[in-house]
Amino acid sequence: MPASPLIRLGTRQSPLAMAQAHETRARLCAAHGWDEAAVELVPVVASGDKIQDRPLAEIGGKALWTRELDFWLVEGRIDAAVHSMKDVETLRPQAIAIAAILPRADKADRLLGAASIAEIPHGARVGTSAPRRAAQLLHLRPDLAVVGIRGNVATRMAKLAAGEADATFLAAAGLDRLGEDAVGVRLAPEDWLPAPAQAAIGIECRTGDDRTRDYLSAINHPPSHAEVMAERRLLEGLGGGCSSPIAALSDTAGGSIHLRAAIFSPDGKVRIGDEARFEAGDTQAPLDLARALLNESPPEITAHFGSVP
Repeated sequence: MPASPLIRLGTRQSPLAMAQAHETRARLCAAHGWDEAAVELVPVVASGDKIQDRPLAEIGGKALWTRELDFWLVEGRIDAAVHSMKDVETLRPQAIAIAAILPRADKADRLLGAASIAEIPHGARVGTSAPRRAAQLLHLRPDLAVVGIRGNVATRMAKLAAGEADATFLAAAGLDRLGEDAVGVRLAPEDWLPAPAQAAIGIECRTGDDRTRDYLSAINHPPSHAEVMAERRLLEGLGGGCSSPIAALSDTAGGSIHLRAAIFSPDGKVRIGDEARFEAGDTQAPLDLARALLNESPPEITAHFGSVP
């Protein structure tokens, strides 16, 4: 057993973030034959966990999930940081590198409070603060009312139980990682597209820290890494932010990625979808898909997006 940790892993303090950090530590120890003490978990309280009564777009966007961990990483207080990749800003500081993506879990959403989208009662209140979920829902069911709900998994389940909404959505991967695999009804991701990079755990380190990058390379899952980078490249091409309704699903077969994507007007009235197949590691194809989506989109959509680099 080492006298001091070989690697310090920073993580948010939420139950799901801690579960992801424990998984990362277990994979590192298994890959390197380390005792658990070789990997120290360093919890931090993220700004996004402190403010839960307003949508992310109103209070600083995805940076609220990464700001504190970024500071600690750059300052050398931790060696690596564990993230839900769907919560990580598209453009990252040059000093920070995405060193590993763990094998991706179930990419689907689950619906709580009804047996299917079609069976949500007419005029019901559906709780979500995610523009993708809100727009996708209203596209299918314009009769429903969207009400804002934020918080960790337990908080949102409690708000649903308290009657703040009649139904809500949670990511299947998060529920599974918390042992809540029987909660909700799985929505087929081919029909109800997930968020870009959903279900992917990523580990970042300092760009110039070769020692830590070598440690982390042992737990990187190349197919998952390629999918996540393709979806993040699509996001970059769309120039969207926290208030931009974007959905994407990647499937990998034989080194080739099939990427389906859709963008919406915030009210869900307009949906533009397209897809592409390309080799893993192709950085241009996701940009071309983004351009195709924007070229097909009316002003109701393009007003909420940027331009392709």
